Amino acid sequence: MEMPDWVPEGLDVNVPNAARMYDYALGGYHNFAIDREFVERAEAAMPGARLLGHANRAFLGRAVQWLARAGIRQFLDIGSGIPTLGNVHEVAQDAAPEARVVYVDIDPVAVEHGRAILAANPRAVSIEGDLRRPGEILYHPDVVEMLDFSQPVAVLMIAVLHFVSDDDNPAGIVSEIRDALVSGSYLAMSHGTPVEADVQTISTMYKQTTTPLHLRTVDAVGSLMTGLDLVEPGIVPVSEWHPDPADTVVAHPGVLAAVGRKP
Repeated sequence: MEMPDWVPEGLDVNVPNAARMYDYALGGYHNFAIDREFVERAEAAMPGARLLGHANRAFLGRAVQWLARAGIRQFLDIGSGIPTLGNVHEVAQDAAPEARVVYVDIDPVAVEHGRAILAANPRAVSIEGDLRRPGEILYHPDVVEMLDFSQPVAVLMIAVLHFVSDDDNPAGIVSEIRDALVSGSYLAMSHGTPVEADVQTISTMYKQTTTPLHLRTVDAVGSLMTGLDLVEPGIVPVSEWHPDPADTVVAHPGVLAAVGRKP
């Protein structure tokens, strides 16, 4: 089968991938049949699952707008996924043209597409990186060149930590990133949580992908935010974090959202 020109050489297109599944759920086209089939099976197992992608994306936009109003001008988006509408740099730079953004993802499709759309944007860059090795991200040459860590930075970890197993020490990962930030920096997070009767089915399905799912409770998500002052309303379902009255996406409790400030 001839691959589209956006597919990096050597990419395995026979296993579902979280970034491409998310892209499909949001209406994108950087995905394959295997990704689309997985999303449809997940929707059949847990009706409304597809809406989680839209609710999560809406939270990302609201969080970036809130952070920009709070004076943040530097954003590090780890686990950014494949660029689509409402990207961080678009939202941030609409609010503050001087805002700088670094996108990080482990998926080469996401990184290559990000680089293509950012080619003419001197204040945004896309790099390949693994959240499980935060030091390699924080000290990556492109990150150091784009972001000034002596000034506040907002780190975005949107729908990514639930792909990190307990064995990989997600709390330690977040702590290492938090410790690299100065006072006045922020961390915004969304994370899957087990609330549905069919959640075991979804977790089992994700074991067939490159990114198995590790859902966590409100308390467990709270422990990931240790050392940060939670912004009101705290840890809530993703659609309930500073909701937009005009947003028509149905609230879904399957993903939690939180934003914390480093004191």
